[in-house]
Amino acid sequence: MISRLIAGQCISGLSGDAGKGGKEDCVGGFVNESEIDQIVQTVFSDYEGGKHIDTINIYNRPDKAEVRLIVEKLFRIIFPGYFRDRTNKIYNPKNNIAVTIEDAFYHLNKQVTLALDFCTKRGTMTEEDRERESYRVCKVFFESIPKIRHAVETDLSAAFDGDPAACCMEEIILAYPGLMAISVYRIAHELYKLRIPVLPRLMTEYAHSETGIDIHPGAEIDESFFIDHGTGIVIGETAVIGKNVKMYQGVTIGALSTRGGQKLSGKKRHPTICDNVTIYAGASILGGDTVIGENTTIGGNTFITRSIDANTRVSMKNLEMDYRTKGNELRTEEISQGNAWYYMI
Repeated sequence: MISRLIAGQCISGLSGDAGKGGKEDCVGGFVNESEIDQIVQTVFSDYEGGKHIDTINIYNRPDKAEVRLIVEKLFRIIFPGYFRDRTNKIYNPKNNIAVTIEDAFYHLNKQVTLALDFCTKRGTMTEEDRERESYRVCKVFFESIPKIRHAVETDLSAAFDGDPAACCMEEIILAYPGLMAISVYRIAHELYKLRIPVLPRLMTEYAHSETGIDIHPGAEIDESFFIDHGTGIVIGETAVIGKNVKMYQGVTIGALSTRGGQKLSGKKRHPTICDNVTIYAGASILGGDTVIGENTTIGGNTFITRSIDANTRVSMKNLEMDYRTKGNELRTEEISQGNAWYYMI
């Protein structure tokens, strides 16, 4: 029930403290009830226009907030000693983890059931088919958790070995946005491989909102992946990244062009980064045919749209500085970066 003000009188609603003995909101003014009703009807009528955004049924689709909670529960499973569920009061840590695993399975199963035929016309699967397939998917996913944890362990080691500012492994787990984004990606990627729509993207977009790092769950990323600083990194859906790759903030592993729209869906649009490549801040590497060979270093602020051979160092052209002398003479001077070009952060 909506509170309404008529000629300065206050009528309580049922939201907040109103209707519960709490203090009533009272604001002076005049509201014409019939006009408010007309506004409501106008909006409701617009819902019948056949738009994609019209559907009101909020209980028959994946829940964004629920997916975030599932990611948090999975972090407690992947990092059992670092992220606690304070609602459970259990003395035995293994019992606590067991409760978390079952709880995460239950909630993921529910969301997968809602998501299975979400991107097609609802009804392509029966409710029984969705429930059976959802259970199968969740079983396969949870059986892959040891594999996810192995990959995350290699990412953690790469971060510690690659960052002289890291004082310990624990600091990286608790504080580094790069490890968080990679860990969420590795969770989402397993669901992506199981062809679950929507949920993997909701997971990586959660990490994106928290860290500024945008990794599509469809990307193929091998072990020992290190993201330092991280803000502004974009890794596209069909990107392939090898082992022991290091990447700094502002890097784009993107498509050369998306003007083809949906016609490009399923095609290789993003680069392949081979093993042992380092990509420094602000570099853009674009195109599905672009391959960065192994053991290559890509300097900061470079723009690459073609393949680079293995064992190569790529840098941007030296900058030029224009300035005026005391006699007002315009001069141009090249700014040499020396051997420090590759560490522009």
